[in-house]
Amino acid sequence: METTETFDRLVRAEFTPAGTYLNTASNSLLPARTVTALHEAALLRARGVPLNSLFEDVEACRAAYARLAHVPVERVAAGASVAAHTGVIAASLPPGAEVLTAEGDFTSVLNPFHVRGDLKVREVPVERIAESVRPETDLVAVSAVQSADGLIADLPALREAARDHGARTYVDFSQGAGWLPMDAGEWDFSASVAYKWLLGPNGIAFLVLPEDFGGLTPLLAGWVAGERPWDSCYGPVTELAHSARRFDLTHALLGYAGLRRSFELIEELGVSAIHSHNTALADRYRAGVASLGHEPLPSSGSAIVSVPGLGDRQPELSRAGIEVSARAGNLRAAFHLYNTEADVDRLLDALSD
Repeated sequence: METTETFDRLVRAEFTPAGTYLNTASNSLLPARTVTALHEAALLRARGVPLNSLFEDVEACRAAYARLAHVPVERVAAGASVAAHTGVIAASLPPGAEVLTAEGDFTSVLNPFHVRGDLKVREVPVERIAESVRPETDLVAVSAVQSADGLIADLPALREAARDHGARTYVDFSQGAGWLPMDAGEWDFSASVAYKWLLGPNGIAFLVLPEDFGGLTPLLAGWVAGERPWDSCYGPVTELAHSARRFDLTHALLGYAGLRRSFELIEELGVSAIHSHNTALADRYRAGVASLGHEPLPSSGSAIVSVPGLGDRQPELSRAGIEVSARAGNLRAAFHLYNTEADVDRLLDALSD
């Protein structure tokens, strides 16, 4: 009971939603401590004082993500978007390489492979992605949790299939990092944005690479990718960082100042506790919406629940102060640490009207 009380106390101190916010799969709420840090960082810029502390925030966030992903910090690159990270991976593939993807997966995980124009991109339902790996497959790219419906990919089966056929793997944890336990060391490449379940500002995304960088070329490398960044500001970078930092993009410094505090909150609460909290609320909603005669899409164990046929209810729900999303014609609700059973029941009451 004490753990639950501590969880609730920490959350209540950090979040004051204006209404019922069930849309973390789009953007999270920001903790109060994060808002304070963003304000303080902006004041540093406004006053023209040295920004050394902001660069320290970047490294603190890199280390926090490494702990969350259970990988050495040297394997974590800090960038701006999953699409940019995917683009670097796509650029490394030889012409004609086969990339296996999940049908209807989020665009940032897929599109860079399509725009190459000379790759064989094969799409299958996410439920069949593990069984669809074959000897010709060079890379499997998939979201751990599907954005549209919350379905969790069978990652253990995918890992085994990829090993059996010698395929490399790329997993996007954007809809899982922060509530779904993960071990990025099990994959060749993985990525995640920070503005969803990690409770951070927009414009930050992490990439985890193998120790040997998996054959990737840091095509987007600028001065921050140098082993000594401040000596790499002019002319070509003569010595790239010896770690995954060689794949860094110029840092959105104010965002990292805020994200550092968000990571601190997640670590104080613990991913396991957040997972239990989120999935319990999602289960409550699944049961409740089924009792109203609606069948949610399969997403057992997920914090995201999508219901077919209700997507057109999103505007009226928003006017009533309940924020959810319409995705692929479905009504999508996403439950995170700041949500309560009362939030679930309010949504169910609105849907029953």
